[in-house]
Amino acid sequence: MLSDGFWYDGMPVFCGTFLFWKNFFLLVCANLCYYRNMENMITVTDITSAYGRKQILQGASFTAQRGECVGIVGANGCGKSTLLSVLAGTLKPKSGEVLYYGRCAWSDGKGAGQDTRQRAGGMRGDRELIRQMTGYVPQENPLIPELTVYDNLRLWYPDRRKLEEELAQGFLSLLGIGAYQGRQVSKLSGGMKKRVSIGIAMAGMPPILLLDEPSAALDLVCKEDIRRYLQVYLERKGTVVITTHEESELDLCHKLYVMKDGRLQQADRRLRGEALVRMF
Repeated sequence: MLSDGFWYDGMPVFCGTFLFWKNFFLLVCANLCYYRNMENMITVTDITSAYGRKQILQGASFTAQRGECVGIVGANGCGKSTLLSVLAGTLKPKSGEVLYYGRCAWSDGKGAGQDTRQRAGGMRGDRELIRQMTGYVPQENPLIPELTVYDNLRLWYPDRRKLEEELAQGFLSLLGIGAYQGRQVSKLSGGMKKRVSIGIAMAGMPPILLLDEPSAALDLVCKEDIRRYLQVYLERKGTVVITTHEESELDLCHKLYVMKDGRLQQADRRLRGEALVRMF
């Protein structure tokens, strides 16, 4: 029966049913978004970062799945190292979201990666998750020069037996570190130090490896050894994000992005030389 020209006796039931299905639809959409992110080992969405008033990252976004290598190229100072620092947890972004296998590493509370209880108040990070999920090799040498290679490794491999196994037949063996494990770090070549840095990043066998120009200023032999090591890591379903200008490392990449004006633009992964530089 109509009342005031609009209301009828069954309308409360209709409205309740409508609200139920509306909320159900929104929940399904949220779950679909979550599980779609679960397909990706890394989901980076609209990350921004600044040094003082200088805006460095202005909405960088990309995804990477298990076993994928993502290459990032660009001019010096464009923000490549800043992005890797964010991914490694050493730099807090201004806004955006980083998910590792669907779990929030960084979030400003606006993305789909967090439940409603977490969507409040500023930029939040889960550094324990980042530590568990990532190994980071920065451009700078993180080693203690006064210690031996073995002693540097022991700082990151608390289980001595596990360290010995890695040196004998694991990833550290692939890097050739066992041959000079007793030498003082200050007496190593740049290539040897880089291999040890990668070995330290692999402590705990993280599923994600972040590399900031790992082959810069290294000889051809060391570059090839690192490339072969990365190839094995990818075959074992590790995920790599690498900033590089080395074509041999670009050949490993399943996706290629150009960093320009603080954003990432996906490029044809086969681009090389002048054709690639023109995108910078």
